[in-house]
Amino acid sequence: MKIGIIGSGGREHAICLSLKKSEDVNEIYCIPGNAGTSKIAENLDIKIDDFEKIKKCITEKKIDLLIIGPEKPLVDGLVDFLKNTNVKVFGPNKSASQLEGSKIFTKNLCKKYKIPTAKFGIFKKPDEAKKFLKVSNYPIVIKSDGLAAGKGVYICENEVMAFNAIDEIFDGKFGKAENLLIEEFLEGEEMSYFIITDGKTIKKFETAQDHKRVLEGDKGKNTGGMGAYSPSRLINKDLEEKITNKIIKPTLKGLLDLDIEYNGFLYAGLMIKDNEPFLIEYNVRMGDPECQTILPKLETELSKIFLSSCNKKLDQIDIKWSEKKSMCVVLCSKGYPDEYNKNIPINNISKIETTQNDLCFHAGTIIKNKDTLAIGGRVLNFVSLSDNFLDARKRIIKNLKLLNWSDGFYRTDIGYKVID
Repeated sequence: MKIGIIGSGGREHAICLSLKKSEDVNEIYCIPGNAGTSKIAENLDIKIDDFEKIKKCITEKKIDLLIIGPEKPLVDGLVDFLKNTNVKVFGPNKSASQLEGSKIFTKNLCKKYKIPTAKFGIFKKPDEAKKFLKVSNYPIVIKSDGLAAGKGVYICENEVMAFNAIDEIFDGKFGKAENLLIEEFLEGEEMSYFIITDGKTIKKFETAQDHKRVLEGDKGKNTGGMGAYSPSRLINKDLEEKITNKIIKPTLKGLLDLDIEYNGFLYAGLMIKDNEPFLIEYNVRMGDPECQTILPKLETELSKIFLSSCNKKLDQIDIKWSEKKSMCVVLCSKGYPDEYNKNIPINNISKIETTQNDLCFHAGTIIKNKDTLAIGGRVLNFVSLSDNFLDARKRIIKNLKLLNWSDGFYRTDIGYKVID
């Protein structure tokens, strides 16, 4: 079987490595891939928004199965574009991808189907939003409606911060903004919950906790993710049943009522308070870096899971997991999530010690003249599996010190709530 993977991040490298273990996978093509995927697959220099070139490539390479990693091609309708081809495509269509593509679409679905979430208001003009804030309590959450690479969420402690957030969103920081969302601030602890569905069967795809803030102690600006660990310390049987019955199932029913069938990964970002789940947001793909944290624990062949989902036979496969703890620490370029330098050499990359339980996934990297260069904000993802989180983190830090990349930084406290 020939498989194509859309994307160039750590998530796609992790998917690629997991698929490489499958006996029925002959060739893997990464579009466009990164320095890491180039070692285990063939990278194809095609932009992920060039649907025509992707379609042509699928035909020329005789790709049987296409995995869409990032959210933008899903939201932009790549699944729909390839509908009348012979390739099997894993991922939700454009209508289903509104769950991530429009926070307002999701909020309205929550309201209609009584899915627990923060109280909210939708505003089309800056002055309307600012007027509402004059009678609001702080902290308060302000979100851009569309995709923002994990950065379109503002937690505002006062009116000055809130007004600035409104101005940035309406001024187009995350693209053209026709409206924005203002939510109450939920107290509790965040958790990521993943499922996979073929439109009929729902199967859990592990849990994780992500650290989105750039600084130690979960302070500073939001990022795409500085690290994660799996499983979440919050998960238990009672909570899992509540997540499934109060959030996941009503959401999928709401989509079906709109004549929308969901196929693929669904990632629920949750706030947990007193063992009760509240939906913060949905992502219509695996999280990043949660995917890198979770997939190394998978014991069932990933290719078989993807095919079962595409063929609507997910009920026939048993998804098995390692009992080990997993942790991921993200190495970033200095300056991230703001401005950072690009095309910076990573000279000691050969010194990293990788094993079955100690892995390094590339994200913002390329190979140029045989050198590995950093071109993104999030550069490398270091993952370790162990019987305990402390040992996993120690082994990750050891590898980071071996790399000794002076142009990067990372958080040393990932998982502090389950360790310290």
